[in-house]
Amino acid sequence: MPLSVPAPHNEIVDFACRCADAAGTAILPHFRQTTAEDKTGDAAGEFDPVTIADKGAEQAIRELIDRERPDDAILGEEFGEKDGTSGARWVIDPIDGTRAFIAGLPTWGTLIGYHDGKKPAVGVMDQSFVGDRFVGWPGGAALLRENKVTPLKTRECPHIGDAIFACTTPELFRTPREQNAYDTLLRETKMLRLGTDCYAYCLLAHGLIDIVLEAQLKPFDIQALIPIIEGAGGVITDWHGGSAEHGGEVIAAGDPATHAWVLEMLNS
Repeated sequence: MPLSVPAPHNEIVDFACRCADAAGTAILPHFRQTTAEDKTGDAAGEFDPVTIADKGAEQAIRELIDRERPDDAILGEEFGEKDGTSGARWVIDPIDGTRAFIAGLPTWGTLIGYHDGKKPAVGVMDQSFVGDRFVGWPGGAALLRENKVTPLKTRECPHIGDAIFACTTPELFRTPREQNAYDTLLRETKMLRLGTDCYAYCLLAHGLIDIVLEAQLKPFDIQALIPIIEGAGGVITDWHGGSAEHGGEVIAAGDPATHAWVLEMLNS
């Protein structure tokens, strides 16, 4: 599938897409066919699911990296960290949205991020069941679907009252400050969509959603999505305006003015 990415990131994008292919091959036989284990052991009533598909997909990606880019470090949700010597690191969430996956909902995705040692530089979100592959790199982003490449561009949103707001679940907002931020956006925006996991960030890059607000994120939940949003012209930071690459509290917006409004609200 033709995708015009300037060097040197073209080779990274191509490799990340091959990793996504391998992950999809591991995942699809299990979608709507498998049950989950609980990684917490039901500690304190928490539920942190993992499936054979999560593990198989991450193993498939790691095998490719170990074989073709052995000097790169790896951080994956299921199998942790592997040190490298190149300065680059692959950040992997084999199935972001495992709860959606085990419920048979197609809102999960495979996240493959490439951190060049300075910042998340390339990201892929692949939904192998639906056939959507969102890709981001410095200066651009695109949706690859059915042998068609669609450039991604966020949209303007001059009025917060016209904004579509998304997050995965209100349960992410555990402190009074976080709950107040969620309640404010719920009140001020036009519409809320829940249960979106990684898809919301990609649809923001596609110009269909205006704000994503979340908390309690891990680095592998967000690093692959940063290049997609930034490549499409959006803004993604933590709640203080710093880098979102470490996870935690994250705000993404398609319109920089919208991001500034939300950031002021979060810190007022």
